[in-house]
Amino acid sequence: MANSNAIVNITMRKKLLIFTLMMFAFGYALVPIYEKFCEVTGINNLLQPDVLVEENWVDTDRWVTVELDANSRGLPWQFKPLQRSVRINPGEPVDVMYEIINNSDREINGQAIPSYSPTYLDKHLKKFECFCFTKQVLKPYETRQMPVQFVIEPSLPTNIHTVTISYTFFELPDGKKAIRE
Repeated sequence: MANSNAIVNITMRKKLLIFTLMMFAFGYALVPIYEKFCEVTGINNLLQPDVLVEENWVDTDRWVTVELDANSRGLPWQFKPLQRSVRINPGEPVDVMYEIINNSDREINGQAIPSYSPTYLDKHLKKFECFCFTKQVLKPYETRQMPVQFVIEPSLPTNIHTVTISYTFFELPDGKKAIRE
């Protein structure tokens, strides 16, 4: 009886060891499998400038002026773009900066809501980084510069030469989560 229990224990240990080695090998193989999956599907490549230029060809035959606007509603904040406009070729990645200043003596939570002109611009605009994606918390008298990275696709109708991207900051009550665009 003791001999058969020992054989069962040895068999079970072998099975558990094989299972453990297989799980380790599977976990080790997940990284290259995931990287290949991301490469094939295009996931995780959004912020690589070479990929942006290859996937969205740049239309060098035309120019679009992007006007930048900033507002705040009911907040003691100064909010402005560091440049009023940029002139770009559709398909060209763009980086712009906004500056915000909390002029009060209290910490304030805010959320920026974008709007576009023409209104269908959102169908031709891809944002890769934007302060509007998350709640912004500014300490008393804090000044912060915040980037926006985007591309306007060449699919934008050719009769459009000027577009406007506007952000309006609203106060978020304490505890309220940000609204992701």
